[in-house]
Amino acid sequence: MLAKGSLSWIGGAIFFTLVAGYASMNLDGILFILLGFLFFTGVILTIFFIIFFRDPQSIPQGDEDDAVSPADGRVISTKDNTICIFMNIHNVHVNRAPLAGRVTHIDYKPGGYIPAFNKDSLVNERNHVVMETGSGTLELTQIAGVLTRRIVSYISEGSELKRGERIGMIRFGSRVDVIIPQGYEFTVGVNDTVKAAETIIATKKEKIRR
Repeated sequence: MLAKGSLSWIGGAIFFTLVAGYASMNLDGILFILLGFLFFTGVILTIFFIIFFRDPQSIPQGDEDDAVSPADGRVISTKDNTICIFMNIHNVHVNRAPLAGRVTHIDYKPGGYIPAFNKDSLVNERNHVVMETGSGTLELTQIAGVLTRRIVSYISEGSELKRGERIGMIRFGSRVDVIIPQGYEFTVGVNDTVKAAETIIATKKEKIRR
């Protein structure tokens, strides 16, 4: 399955490949070599986009009140009730809701191109989502990375989301920050690898103490 909002990229790469291949058919010499190179580049780009924009099915793990990871990637911080997950170029970039709830506020801001793992990435393009869940308020921020500034949102204010439901995509290198509701405790740490919807990143403190 391919991510929503990715067909223009994949279609563009395929069109580029076909044009380069067709144009090289009746040529020789330097032009044939050049167009052959462009054809090969188009094939590589097409394969890369298909792999990058993959959107596999994910089944949420744990109980309904367990917060699941919003993204595939690596945990780079768990400070101040906030978990930061960095998505590398090889990760799936479709993001998911950590808990079920209603979207009460969305604040999109354009920005710069600083690498998403950098502390100065506060100036980058971002999409801040606030959700009211059965366990309290949850905040999620999608942060675009260095290669491109394009966050594709699948939701709007008032959307009722299921736990693990797709909420949007960030193209290429990026990061997702989550502020968990009060009364929750992280179950993952820095440098842990997490998987969207499948890894439980936080659970209620009362459950941990049982």
